Amino acid sequence: MDFGTFLGLASGISLVLGAIFMGGSLREFLDIASLMIVLGGTIASTCVAFPIHEVMQAFSGMLQIFSSRKVRDAEVVEMMVRIAEISRREGLIALENIQTDNAILKKACQLIADNADPGLIRETVRIEISSMKRRHAVGEAVFKSLAGFAPSFGMIGTLIGLVQMLTRLDDPKSLGPAMAVAIITTFYGSMLSTLFFLPVAGKLRARTISEAHQLDIIFEGAKCILQNNNPRLVYEKLSSFIAPRERRNVRR
Repeated sequence: MDFGTFLGLASGISLVLGAIFMGGSLREFLDIASLMIVLGGTIASTCVAFPIHEVMQAFSGMLQIFSSRKVRDAEVVEMMVRIAEISRREGLIALENIQTDNAILKKACQLIADNADPGLIRETVRIEISSMKRRHAVGEAVFKSLAGFAPSFGMIGTLIGLVQMLTRLDDPKSLGPAMAVAIITTFYGSMLSTLFFLPVAGKLRARTISEAHQLDIIFEGAKCILQNNNPRLVYEKLSSFIAPRERRNVRR
């Protein structure tokens, strides 16, 4: 699990709940009708704005933000250095037998083993990066739309509550509770947008940048292996992709 995501979400919810309990009761902030307007309306509008399969894809991808990155940049650099060592010791054809869970790295090894032109490797990785960015952009756009729709539906719920409140002006005692219920929908919309939808969109964006960066490392490593089959030179070139403090942890 990604501890930072879990900690941030848990901390945000805890602080809001703490403020609620310090000033009253949680029951005062629970209203099913308001939640139906905000959450139901937000999802409904998003389904209008995007094809349903893209909405489902976005919510499926959302689960990935709670898992930590399987491979770090320094580990990708280390893998490429090891591949360079194997290719120098056993020849390029030996890279056909490289076992890895990374489909892009496996494809790059196959292209190196086939002694492919660097231009072909560049084009292959470029297509992979473009495809990955398109997939992630869909999820990011969906959650940005959710973040935009939620406060709007919160305001719609507030207006509905105000209209209902104004119809009961002959009963002054009911105005206070009715006003509180009307404002709750704005609270729900702002909470969902600020604490959940926008952070998820931001996290998906960060994951996209990270994965694209790793694909760039794989491409540059593959090109360097083809041009100069020297593990040391491969490391020196690829180490520029990672922070200086991480370079000490790369075995070479």
